[in-house]
Amino acid sequence: MPENSRPVAIAVDRGTVVLPGDLALPPAPGGLVIFAHGSGSGRFSPRNRAVAESLRAHGFATLLFDLLTETEAAERANVFDITLLGQRVADAVGWARADAETADLPIGLFGASTGAAAALVAAARMQGAVSAVVSRGGRPDLAGAALPGMRCATLLIVGGADHGVIELNEAALARLTCEKRLEIVPGATHLFEEPGTLAAVTHLAAGWFSAHLRLPAG
Repeated sequence: MPENSRPVAIAVDRGTVVLPGDLALPPAPGGLVIFAHGSGSGRFSPRNRAVAESLRAHGFATLLFDLLTETEAAERANVFDITLLGQRVADAVGWARADAETADLPIGLFGASTGAAAALVAAARMQGAVSAVVSRGGRPDLAGAALPGMRCATLLIVGGADHGVIELNEAALARLTCEKRLEIVPGATHLFEEPGTLAAVTHLAAGWFSAHLRLPAG
């Protein structure tokens, strides 16, 4: 765990379920990026933790948390329940708005795989609370009816060798009416395991958050 981090407990389902998370704050952070993991992954995802470390180097606080309890994650259907996952991301945003260390920070969401859809659903639901969304190898198409309602700036990042997912992102991009962009990382497959590809993701995400993380008016 980074030096400037602390464990947090995010209450959901009216406090009957508590999800563990790791909050890390660099000095004078310019915003908070909340990570939404996908496909059964959790806060220990090595790729998202690598991205989080780099974002902290760019001056952003990060929150990585488990969207599901261990019991819930054992039910495979929950991993693809975008409505449930979107609500959990929204709960994390609500937690951040109430926490003394993060209440005054503009919020961005970083989603991977199905977590990207969850991030979009949460952002559309919590208009004004989220300033920007970044999707890495995501399935934004699974956000469905939430896409036309998006108001915050949205960046979709896809690997150039992630065939099929590129087309799904293009279809989702067409449904978004907010400020939007699709970036394709050459040679990257779905997990961005190729040398330099995850660094390219971080560079794009840091630029997007730097440009768009702003506190809501009022």
